[in-house]
Amino acid sequence: MRTSLLRFAVAALLAAALGQASAAGELVVIVSARSPVSTLRQDQVADIFLGQIANFPGGSDAVAIDQSIGSPERDEFYSKVASKTRPLIKAYWTKMIFTGRGQPPQEVGNAQAVRKLVADNPALIGYIDKAALDPSVKAVLVVH
Repeated sequence: MRTSLLRFAVAALLAAALGQASAAGELVVIVSARSPVSTLRQDQVADIFLGQIANFPGGSDAVAIDQSIGSPERDEFYSKVASKTRPLIKAYWTKMIFTGRGQPPQEVGNAQAVRKLVADNPALIGYIDKAALDPSVKAVLVVH
């Protein structure tokens, strides 16, 4: 009985984890359709989101917009683009704030809010699920 309960629990956790992973889809980094930026490298995106640079190539302002803390998209984005887990990102920004070297990106609730803000302002950059793309924004990096 105990063994079958344990197997059931492991199977349920595995199914939930796989379901979450497949539900997430593919992330893309976006800018406004009006932005002159057409493509960015992963390191450039990481530098913008980590406050290391404040401009797009070409010199125009670059302002990062984050999804809310704890969202699967945010965790996947930082893991794949900056090679940082949620605790490492928290520690990074705590240090940056404490030393006066930077502030974390503004957070918004979900992909639709990110898309709307980015679409309305060519200086903004964000990330959303590829399925949420529309003509108001363009993908400048596919997150792998």
